[in-house]
Amino acid sequence: MVRDVPIGGGAPVVIQSMANTDTADVEATLAQIGRLHAAGCRIVRLAIPDEAALLAFRSIRSATNVPLVADIHFRHTLAIGAIEAGADKVRINPGNIGSEDRLKMVVDAAKAANIPLRIGVNSGSLEKHILEKFGSPVPQALVESALASIALMERFDFRDSIVSIKASDVVTTIEACRLLAAACDVPQHIGITESGTVRSGSIRSAVGIGALLADGIGDTIRVSLAGEPIEEIFAAKEILKCLGLMAGPSVIACPTCGRTRIDVAGLAAQVEALVEHLNAPIRIAVMGCAVNGPGEAREADIGIAGGSGEALLFVKGVPVGKVAEGEILDALREGIEKMTGEKIQE
Repeated sequence: MVRDVPIGGGAPVVIQSMANTDTADVEATLAQIGRLHAAGCRIVRLAIPDEAALLAFRSIRSATNVPLVADIHFRHTLAIGAIEAGADKVRINPGNIGSEDRLKMVVDAAKAANIPLRIGVNSGSLEKHILEKFGSPVPQALVESALASIALMERFDFRDSIVSIKASDVVTTIEACRLLAAACDVPQHIGITESGTVRSGSIRSAVGIGALLADGIGDTIRVSLAGEPIEEIFAAKEILKCLGLMAGPSVIACPTCGRTRIDVAGLAAQVEALVEHLNAPIRIAVMGCAVNGPGEAREADIGIAGGSGEALLFVKGVPVGKVAEGEILDALREGIEKMTGEKIQE
């Protein structure tokens, strides 16, 4: 349990992200936590690199009920301080915390607070002896590091762990997470580390995370993107919806061709923006011509098949009339609100 959010054990896959504000800026960090949570993020991780961030974390913790994870590297005292300040989970890399005595102090604090620890294994920070053994951060090296950390935690009589194996290489990450899943049943946090920009990173994350989730591997996910963290939430939701692991609206649109006579791309983007905060599992089709358009629109809950400056509107598979191009968005909005019972935000 991360505060009130279950991870593993058959619970739904949990979306999380990490704030990119300066944690010491309490106001900015709280504002970003609020935006992430409103977009669908269940857990937010905060960097705690120094005492100023730790002091701010205390204020942030008292001002929000969103589950918070303290991200700690190198200094065990910051981990213990974050636990005392009310962290709901602490992310550590056992290899860079220092001696086993220091790690045990963190583990004992987590046990006393009854919170989990996330063991982070990253291709960029493997233990020196494992790198020397394997020569590079191959999947087997990542798994050996993870299993050694899990065994160490269990030796400290701590079994409330979540483990993450991440590499910037998609194939390496997939293979490592599969090997780990075969070797133990510790809940896995999955993602592609340093995956890139919103465009390339979303694709690489969808391939890696999607492949693992399709295998039944992964209990909580983060789509790591360079940029505004809220983009991570939108990408994560789409990955989960594609695999049937999350309810919500789905917008399909044709790729357009020489037959298209309406602005399909612009209209589809507007529809996505309309429904991004809805919860209902509604399928919306925005199609551009009479070839595949009517069939796809008929299969959707609501959809349009474009013509020349107009479109045929379908509701639950039934054509209900033609709509002028300038009125398509309003017609879809009205139909979606009526069908879902949810008010679309302006």
